[in-house]
Amino acid sequence: MMQHDLLADLQHPGGARALAERAQLFMQEIFPICRSITGDGTRATLDLIGRHVPLERTEVPSKTSVFDWEIPNEWNIRDAYVADAKGRRVIDFRHHSLHVLNYSTPVRARLSLADLRPHLYTLPDHPDWIPYRTSYWAERWGFCLTQRQLDALPEGVYEVVIDSELSSGALTYAECRVHGETEGEFLLFTLVCHPSLANDDVSGIAVTTFVARELLRTRPRLSYRIVFAPATIGSITWLARNTEAARQLRGGLVLGLLGDAGPLTYKRNRRGNTEIDLIAGG
Repeated sequence: MMQHDLLADLQHPGGARALAERAQLFMQEIFPICRSITGDGTRATLDLIGRHVPLERTEVPSKTSVFDWEIPNEWNIRDAYVADAKGRRVIDFRHHSLHVLNYSTPVRARLSLADLRPHLYTLPDHPDWIPYRTSYWAERWGFCLTQRQLDALPEGVYEVVIDSELSSGALTYAECRVHGETEGEFLLFTLVCHPSLANDDVSGIAVTTFVARELLRTRPRLSYRIVFAPATIGSITWLARNTEAARQLRGGLVLGLLGDAGPLTYKRNRRGNTEIDLIAGG
């Protein structure tokens, strides 16, 4: 399909609506997955992205040096909960993946509420929200819950279980390449490490996936390299392994936080006068 035909499809109310509906269904599919900067949750997400666009996947082993950083051990989790004296799960990872501190070390213990409290995270100013907390670079464990849940916990002894594993593995990222009419290449990047957060960044994964899908139906002037990778350590890893390709880029965008009602925003780079800055600034 030629590019002007694609644009006509998207500008037609039916075409745009159908594409949006497919993207929303995709968001619902990937939302429950417990993703992190490494592990099977990220791979499962890439599997689902791969149903829509062809991906070339890269696995970078734990302890690999990437510039002055190092790939951490891989983290995977099977279950996590806090149960009261009657065995009822008062905090349950199966209910929402945000309930566990991401990258928590394994634990099996019986603790008083006083001993458990230092491992519990809430947002007192937003009593119905579950915070998103991580501990990628320090070995600790914890649970995230609403302030209302915490306030409702009675004194007593609680069973605490985090069935997780930190072991030698790999960091996983994937790329989709769209070949254009010229040698110039543009980078689109999105994060695949945030669990069960609709705006940050299930929306970015969905939009990037379907932008890649539509670009593959065209013959664009520039080529596109679309990267799905974890935040920070993922981009550092990609840059460390693609230094020459990065030097040849005409520009790039990180697509994220695209699911709320606010206007689209663009963050300029440090120089503020590159080609993409000028285009975005009108």
